Amino acid sequence: MPKVLIIDDEAQIRRLLRITLEAEDYLVREADDGRTGLVEAAGFRPDVVILDLGLPDMPGLDVLRRLREWAEIPVLVLSVTNRQLEKVSLLDAGADDYLTKPFDSSELLARLRALIRRQPSNTQDVVAQFGPVKVDLSAHMVTKDGKEVRLTAMEYAFLHLLIINRGKIVMHRNVLRELWGPRSENNTNYLRVYMRRLRQKLEENPEQPRYLMTVSGFGYRLNDKDLEITSEGAGVPAAALRRAQPAQANPTEG
Repeated sequence: MPKVLIIDDEAQIRRLLRITLEAEDYLVREADDGRTGLVEAAGFRPDVVILDLGLPDMPGLDVLRRLREWAEIPVLVLSVTNRQLEKVSLLDAGADDYLTKPFDSSELLARLRALIRRQPSNTQDVVAQFGPVKVDLSAHMVTKDGKEVRLTAMEYAFLHLLIINRGKIVMHRNVLRELWGPRSENNTNYLRVYMRRLRQKLEENPEQPRYLMTVSGFGYRLNDKDLEITSEGAGVPAAALRRAQPAQANPTEG
Protein backbone atom coordinates (compact mmCIF):
# COMPACT_ATOMS: atom_id res chain seq x y z
CA MET A 1 0.00 0.00 0.00
CA PRO A 2 1.47 3.41 -0.96
CA LYS A 3 1.97 5.61 2.10
CA VAL A 4 0.77 9.24 2.16
CA LEU A 5 1.48 11.85 4.83
CA ILE A 6 -1.01 14.74 5.01
CA ILE A 7 0.31 17.93 6.66
CA ASP A 8 -2.67 20.30 6.98
CA ASP A 9 -4.18 22.18 9.93
CA GLU A 10 -7.75 21.98 8.59
CA ALA A 11 -9.48 18.94 10.09
CA GLN A 12 -12.14 18.88 7.33
CA ILE A 13 -9.51 18.82 4.59
CA ARG A 14 -7.59 16.03 6.35
CA ARG A 15 -10.79 14.02 6.75
CA LEU A 16 -11.71 14.50 3.06
CA LEU A 17 -8.24 13.48 1.97
CA ARG A 18 -8.18 10.45 4.26
CA ILE A 19 -11.54 9.19 2.98
CA THR A 20 -10.50 9.74 -0.64
CA LEU A 21 -7.10 8.10 -0.26
CA GLU A 22 -8.14 5.14 1.86
CA ALA A 23 -10.85 4.34 -0.70
CA GLU A 24 -7.97 3.96 -3.18
CA ASP A 25 -5.96 1.72 -0.82
CA TYR A 26 -3.45 4.30 0.38
CA LEU A 27 -2.05 4.07 3.90
CA VAL A 28 -2.60 7.53 5.42
CA ARG A 29 -0.93 9.39 8.29
CA GLU A 30 -1.89 12.94 9.37
CA ALA A 31 -0.17 15.95 10.99
CA ASP A 32 -1.85 19.24 11.88
CA ASP A 33 1.26 21.42 12.03
CA GLY A 34 4.70 21.66 10.45
CA ARG A 35 6.83 20.32 13.30
CA THR A 36 4.63 17.26 13.75
CA GLY A 37 4.71 16.75 10.00
CA LEU A 38 8.51 16.70 9.90
CA VAL A 39 8.62 14.18 12.75
CA GLU A 40 6.04 11.99 11.00
CA ALA A 41 7.96 12.21 7.71
CA ALA A 42 11.09 10.92 9.43
CA GLY A 43 9.33 8.04 11.18
CA PHE A 44 6.58 7.10 8.73
CA ARG A 45 8.74 7.41 5.59
CA PRO A 46 5.82 8.14 3.25
CA ASP A 47 5.88 7.61 -0.50
CA VAL A 48 4.43 11.09 -0.97
CA VAL A 49 3.63 14.13 1.20
CA ILE A 50 0.59 16.37 0.75
CA LEU A 51 1.60 19.72 2.24
CA ASP A 52 -0.63 22.71 3.01
CA LEU A 53 1.08 26.10 3.00
CA GLY A 54 -1.01 27.75 5.74
CA LEU A 55 0.21 25.94 8.86
CA PRO A 56 -0.17 27.39 12.39
CA ASP A 57 3.41 27.01 13.64
CA MET A 58 5.56 27.66 10.57
CA PRO A 59 5.12 28.47 6.87
CA GLY A 60 4.63 25.45 4.65
CA LEU A 61 7.57 26.70 2.60
CA ASP A 62 9.84 26.27 5.64
CA VAL A 63 8.56 22.72 6.14
CA LEU A 64 9.36 22.00 2.50
CA ARG A 65 12.88 23.41 2.79
CA ARG A 66 13.61 21.46 5.97
CA LEU A 67 12.26 18.28 4.42
CA ARG A 68 14.48 18.78 1.39
CA GLU A 69 17.56 18.95 3.62
CA TRP A 70 17.41 15.19 4.16
CA ALA A 71 14.71 13.62 1.98
CA GLU A 72 13.65 13.40 -1.65
CA ILE A 73 10.08 12.32 -0.85
CA PRO A 74 7.69 13.65 -3.52
CA VAL A 75 5.75 16.66 -2.19
CA LEU A 76 2.39 17.84 -3.51
CA VAL A 77 1.63 21.36 -2.23
CA LEU A 78 -1.91 22.54 -1.51
CA SER A 79 -2.67 26.27 -1.55
CA VAL A 80 -5.68 28.57 -1.61
CA THR A 81 -3.96 30.88 -4.10
CA ASN A 82 -3.20 30.31 -7.76
CA ARG A 83 -0.42 32.86 -8.27
CA GLN A 84 2.16 31.87 -10.86
CA LEU A 85 5.06 33.41 -8.90
CA GLU A 86 4.14 31.37 -5.85
CA LYS A 87 4.10 28.17 -7.91
CA VAL A 88 7.54 28.89 -9.34
CA SER A 89 9.01 29.73 -5.92
CA LEU A 90 7.65 26.48 -4.48
CA LEU A 91 9.06 24.44 -7.35
CA ASP A 92 12.39 26.19 -6.82
CA ALA A 93 12.27 25.24 -3.14
CA GLY A 94 11.80 21.56 -3.98
CA ALA A 95 8.07 20.96 -4.42
CA ASP A 96 7.17 18.36 -7.02
CA ASP A 97 3.65 19.51 -7.83
CA TYR A 98 1.06 22.14 -6.85
CA LEU A 99 -2.71 21.96 -6.49
CA THR A 100 -5.08 24.82 -5.68
CA LYS A 101 -7.93 24.53 -3.16
CA PRO A 102 -10.70 23.65 -3.74
CA PHE A 103 -9.53 20.69 -5.79
CA ASP A 104 -11.14 17.82 -7.64
CA SER A 105 -10.49 14.44 -6.00
CA SER A 106 -9.88 12.69 -9.32
CA GLU A 107 -7.22 15.25 -10.25
CA LEU A 108 -5.56 14.87 -6.84
CA LEU A 109 -5.42 11.09 -7.26
CA ALA A 110 -4.03 11.42 -10.77
CA ARG A 111 -1.27 13.74 -9.57
CA LEU A 112 -0.39 11.37 -6.72
CA ARG A 113 -0.18 8.44 -9.12
CA ALA A 114 2.15 10.46 -11.31
CA LEU A 115 4.38 11.28 -8.36
CA ILE A 116 4.81 7.68 -7.21
CA ARG A 117 4.67 6.02 -10.62
CA ARG A 118 7.21 3.26 -11.04
CA GLN A 119 9.68 3.37 -13.88
CA PRO A 120 8.99 1.27 -17.01
CA SER A 121 10.29 -2.27 -16.67
CA ASN A 122 12.24 -2.19 -19.93
CA THR A 123 14.71 0.32 -18.49
CA GLN A 124 15.36 -1.39 -15.15
CA ASP A 125 18.82 -2.75 -16.05
CA VAL A 126 20.07 0.34 -17.89
CA VAL A 127 22.91 2.55 -16.71
CA ALA A 128 23.50 5.79 -18.64
CA GLN A 129 26.70 7.82 -18.39
CA PHE A 130 27.42 11.22 -19.88
CA GLY A 131 30.57 13.03 -18.85
CA PRO A 132 31.01 12.70 -15.06
CA VAL A 133 27.33 11.82 -14.55
CA LYS A 134 26.10 8.23 -14.18
CA VAL A 135 22.42 7.31 -13.88
CA ASP A 136 21.55 3.82 -12.65
CA LEU A 137 17.90 3.32 -13.57
CA SER A 138 17.56 0.08 -11.61
CA ALA A 139 18.79 1.68 -8.38
CA HIS A 140 17.26 5.10 -9.12
CA MET A 141 20.66 6.57 -8.28
CA VAL A 142 22.48 9.50 -9.88
CA THR A 143 26.18 10.18 -9.27
CA LYS A 144 28.56 12.87 -10.48
CA ASP A 145 32.31 12.30 -10.23
CA GLY A 146 31.48 9.25 -8.12
CA LYS A 147 29.45 11.20 -5.55
CA GLU A 148 25.70 10.75 -5.18
CA VAL A 149 23.55 13.61 -6.45
CA ARG A 150 20.25 14.04 -4.63
CA LEU A 151 17.36 14.65 -7.03
CA THR A 152 13.73 15.14 -6.11
CA ALA A 153 11.20 12.69 -7.53
CA MET A 154 10.18 15.00 -10.36
CA GLU A 155 13.77 16.00 -11.19
CA TYR A 156 14.60 12.31 -11.52
CA ALA A 157 11.45 11.63 -13.57
CA PHE A 158 12.38 14.47 -15.97
CA LEU A 159 15.93 13.14 -16.35
CA HIS A 160 14.63 9.59 -16.82
CA LEU A 161 12.34 10.78 -19.61
CA LEU A 162 15.26 12.44 -21.40
CA ILE A 163 17.40 9.30 -21.05
CA ILE A 164 14.84 6.90 -22.50
CA ASN A 165 14.35 9.36 -25.39
CA ARG A 166 18.09 10.03 -25.70
CA GLY A 167 19.09 12.05 -28.72
CA LYS A 168 15.47 12.91 -29.57
CA ILE A 169 13.56 16.09 -28.90
CA VAL A 170 11.03 15.65 -26.11
CA MET A 171 8.34 18.23 -26.76
CA HIS A 172 7.28 20.62 -23.98
CA ARG A 173 3.71 19.37 -23.91
CA ASN A 174 4.81 15.73 -23.93
CA VAL A 175 6.97 16.26 -20.83
CA LEU A 176 4.19 18.11 -19.02
CA ARG A 177 1.58 15.51 -19.95
CA GLU A 178 3.83 12.61 -18.93
CA LEU A 179 4.95 14.03 -15.58
CA TRP A 180 2.04 16.24 -14.45
CA GLY A 181 -0.96 15.07 -16.46
CA PRO A 182 -2.94 16.44 -19.42
CA ARG A 183 -4.22 19.52 -17.56
CA SER A 184 -0.66 20.81 -17.16
CA GLU A 185 0.30 21.08 -20.84
CA ASN A 186 0.45 24.89 -20.74
CA ASN A 187 2.57 25.17 -17.57
CA THR A 188 5.92 25.59 -19.30
CA ASN A 189 7.25 27.45 -16.23
CA TYR A 190 7.43 24.03 -14.55
CA LEU A 191 9.89 22.86 -17.18
CA ARG A 192 12.15 25.90 -16.93
CA VAL A 193 12.38 25.49 -13.16
CA TYR A 194 13.21 21.78 -13.29
CA MET A 195 15.64 22.06 -16.17
CA ARG A 196 17.49 24.85 -14.37
CA ARG A 197 17.74 22.70 -11.24
CA LEU A 198 18.95 19.67 -13.19
CA ARG A 199 21.64 21.72 -14.91
CA GLN A 200 22.79 23.19 -11.62
CA LYS A 201 23.22 19.70 -10.21
CA LEU A 202 24.59 17.84 -13.23
CA GLU A 203 26.26 20.19 -15.72
CA GLU A 204 29.82 21.46 -15.28
CA ASN A 205 28.67 24.88 -16.48
CA PRO A 206 24.89 25.27 -16.05
CA GLU A 207 24.89 28.47 -18.12
CA GLN A 208 26.47 26.67 -21.08
CA PRO A 209 25.03 23.15 -20.85
CA ARG A 210 26.74 20.34 -22.73
CA TYR A 211 24.25 17.52 -22.17
CA LEU A 212 20.84 18.84 -21.10
CA MET A 213 19.97 20.81 -24.19
CA THR A 214 17.13 23.23 -24.95
CA VAL A 215 15.61 23.12 -28.43
CA SER A 216 14.17 26.62 -28.58
CA GLY A 217 10.43 26.70 -29.10
CA PHE A 218 10.04 22.91 -29.03
CA GLY A 219 11.43 21.15 -25.96
CA TYR A 220 14.53 19.46 -24.58
CA ARG A 221 16.87 16.64 -25.46
CA LEU A 222 19.74 14.74 -23.92
CA ASN A 223 22.84 15.20 -26.06
CA ASP A 224 23.95 11.64 -26.77
CA LYS A 225 27.19 12.47 -28.59
CA ASP A 226 29.30 11.17 -25.67
CA LEU A 227 26.58 9.08 -24.04
CA GLU A 228 27.39 5.52 -23.03
CA ILE A 229 24.65 3.04 -22.24
CA THR A 230 25.28 -0.14 -20.26
CA SER A 231 22.67 -2.87 -20.10
CA GLU A 232 23.03 -6.01 -17.98
CA GLY A 233 26.74 -5.43 -17.61
CA ALA A 234 27.55 -5.00 -21.31
CA GLY A 235 28.59 -1.66 -22.76
CA VAL A 236 26.49 -0.63 -25.74
CA PRO A 237 27.36 2.43 -27.87
CA ALA A 238 24.58 5.00 -27.92
CA ALA A 239 24.58 5.08 -31.72
CA ALA A 240 23.80 1.36 -31.85
CA LEU A 241 20.86 1.80 -29.52
CA ARG A 242 19.58 4.71 -31.60
CA ARG A 243 19.31 2.45 -34.62
CA ALA A 244 16.79 0.34 -32.74
CA GLN A 245 14.65 3.35 -31.77
CA PRO A 246 11.82 4.86 -33.82
CA ALA A 247 12.83 7.69 -36.14
CA GLN A 248 12.68 11.14 -34.60
CA ALA A 249 9.52 13.06 -35.35
CA ASN A 250 9.64 16.41 -37.07
CA PRO A 251 9.41 19.01 -34.27
CA THR A 252 6.83 21.02 -36.19
CA GLU A 253 4.48 18.04 -35.91
CA GLY A 254 4.32 18.48 -32.10
